[in-house]
Amino acid sequence: MTTTPLPPSLIATLPGHYYTDPEIFRQEQERVFESMWFCAVRSADLPRPGAFRTVQVGRESVLITRTRTGALRAYLNICRHRGARLCLEESGEVRRSIQCPYHAWTYDLDGRLIAAPNLVKMPDVDRAAYGLVEVALREWLGYAWVCLADEPPSFEDTVMYAAVERLGDAAAIEHYGTENLALGKRITYDVKANWKLIVENFMECYHCATIHPELTEVLPEFADGYAAQYYVGHGAAFGEDVKGFTVDGSEGFGRLPDVSADQDRRYYAITVKPTVFVNLVPDHVILHRMFPLAEDRTVVECDWLYAPEVVESGADVSKSVELFHRVNVQDFEACERTQPAMASRAYRRGGVLVPNEHHIGIFHAWLTERLTGRPAEQLTGRPAERPGGGHA
Repeated sequence: MTTTPLPPSLIATLPGHYYTDPEIFRQEQERVFESMWFCAVRSADLPRPGAFRTVQVGRESVLITRTRTGALRAYLNICRHRGARLCLEESGEVRRSIQCPYHAWTYDLDGRLIAAPNLVKMPDVDRAAYGLVEVALREWLGYAWVCLADEPPSFEDTVMYAAVERLGDAAAIEHYGTENLALGKRITYDVKANWKLIVENFMECYHCATIHPELTEVLPEFADGYAAQYYVGHGAAFGEDVKGFTVDGSEGFGRLPDVSADQDRRYYAITVKPTVFVNLVPDHVILHRMFPLAEDRTVVECDWLYAPEVVESGADVSKSVELFHRVNVQDFEACERTQPAMASRAYRRGGVLVPNEHHIGIFHAWLTERLTGRPAEQLTGRPAERPGGGHA
């Protein structure tokens, strides 16, 4: 197959095998998911001491639990004795301790080894040294973020900086009070597509007029394929006759207390690499967490968060949920339609990005550098493109 030089309007995507090769996915597990901060669980999902949830982070199962002092702690979900998995369930609750079902080694909620058959006859065993392997954990926006790296990167310079980079103001995201909001709805999507296709889709709006009729009715500027909200500080404005971020543009709920007048009637989208999307509107927040499970399978957990009084009152949130649920379904169907083509000879060298999508090249350059350890310009012979568009 012959190739011709690309015109200036087009830049190349990643080659197709980046989306299908198990070895590439293994490298991503090691150098991306296991090396960066990963949004694991909503803190409120663990309301009491002993509540736990297991989450797949790269190649590791991570156990997150709440201790008797109320703190969240994370551990590798592995018994230190013979390596059995401690908790097989995705979520649950233990009374006072975590016990391995194989040989009954038992751990305190703080991770310390507290009991085992015949342990008293082994006084030389250091119970702290043979406790659970702890994983770094930080809480932000009401979620627990974990990092498997021996020396985690700065949380402020990586995770939190994504909001500053997007909104242009360190305090802007705090106006939504996400950590104090209540869960109105959660939908889990099992997407038969590579995680990068989902990220790339979220980053652009070239497709919006084609597959998102409801979204473009509410956010008219998305209809021309130019999502200006990718630019720092810009939020896409609601349509003139739109009353709320709902499937039919009808009125939603009252503006969250600290949302500023400048943020009213606007939608902001933030991508927190590698696997989180935060969507901000005046009366609620939508947060996506991706869990890449294979080169062609990604589970996405999407939360709709509202003021506590809205949820406690039993208010009908279905119209605001339905809008982004339709966007999700439309996007994920597009990604699933694209995934098989990644193995085609037609995509062996990849595809192209038009000007409205050139900023996706920044994501490609970032990923390539994570996987190879070399700056993107050394690999491509050109500097990475600067931001210039985006999508929710």
